[in-house]
Amino acid sequence: MTINPGAAEFPHRQIATQLKERIRRGDWQPGERLPSIPAMAEMFGVAKQTVQRTVDQLRVEGILITKPGSGTYVRGTRRRLNRLARGRYGSHRGYHADLAARYRQQLAGVGREPAPPEVADAFGVRDGTEMLVRRHIVRTDDAAVEVGASWFRLKDVTGTSLERREAFGRPLYQEAEEALGRRYTSATDTISARQPSREEAEILQIRPDTPVLHLLHVAFDETRKPIEVAQATWPGPMTTLTEDYKIPAPTPDPDPDPGFALA
Repeated sequence: MTINPGAAEFPHRQIATQLKERIRRGDWQPGERLPSIPAMAEMFGVAKQTVQRTVDQLRVEGILITKPGSGTYVRGTRRRLNRLARGRYGSHRGYHADLAARYRQQLAGVGREPAPPEVADAFGVRDGTEMLVRRHIVRTDDAAVEVGASWFRLKDVTGTSLERREAFGRPLYQEAEEALGRRYTSATDTISARQPSREEAEILQIRPDTPVLHLLHVAFDETRKPIEVAQATWPGPMTTLTEDYKIPAPTPDPDPDPGFALA
């Protein structure tokens, strides 16, 4: 493996490209340790600082993970969440079978907290209005892949099962529909990219400068009043959001005559 000193691309990026190609080719498998930084510096004929910059870049991209005192390893495969928030409803208003098989949701807390600005705006209330929040973490076999929260108005949920610190044996929205007597009929998803909070970075096991994808999901009843505002945060470089949908067929032209119409 070599680099081109005369190339416009910085040496550490040239090295990153070659390492990614080798990982993609299968030379190093997920969980496998890479050669040490001094060994790779000798391999490429560059300074150790250059290789360190490469490792830092690939850590931000979610390809490598460094374990202190142990070394640098190939991180698990890219996680594909084949859904937007609608996946929580499933094709028959239940758990999406594929997601339930691959991801485990763990209840992290239930309590009353001031609503953050984006949640307050979605409900149409003042920032800091006290609400009920149910927090969760979604895990795969090897790591946490989602930090999430569901917010409800206190006047709606006081005295209901939603206040209990317990996981339900069905999707949260089904519990909410029964507890509140309101049906989820439509929803709006807004996805943005940002830097993680310190807590999010620790839970998701990413560097503080690794971008995350953040979803704001607002679910409405038939009168277009918000029932629930849900948040979900995923490590950006390791997450791909995809959605399958049908493209409507073209509608027939009601006036196929290309001539001009006279008034």
